[in-house]
Amino acid sequence: QVQLVESGGGLVQAGGSLRLSCAASGRASSTYAMGWFRQSPGKEREFVAAVSWNGGSTYYADSVKGRFTISRDNAKNTVYLQMNSLKPEDTAVYYCAADRAVAPSTEGYEYDYWGQGTQVTVSS
Repeated sequence: QVQLVESGGGLVQAGGSLRLSCAASGRASSTYAMGWFRQSPGKEREFVAAVSWNGGSTYYADSVKGRFTISRDNAKNTVYLQMNSLKPEDTAVYYCAADRAVAPSTEGYEYDYWGQGTQVTVSS
């Protein structure tokens, strides 16, 4: 079993930055691929970014490429999402997820564990 706790959300003006953190606990969590997803009211959950177990491979949604950076520190069992140049359309609840596969996936159904989410609101 893996527990995931997100933090770092909040209210920011357009053009600003936030860094989300996801602290993982549980057996072998540092060997899991990790992903960030988001969901805004009335919309489907969407993939944001993912990172392989060792940080060697990263994937991004086109909508965030060049603005967001995913990284991980396995010594701290923590995954980060650095979000720069934020836009109002980035407003959503952001979820961290863990996938027991080595390679990360962009599909939410492939992830085994989910956090509770953290709200990000970008004002115009």
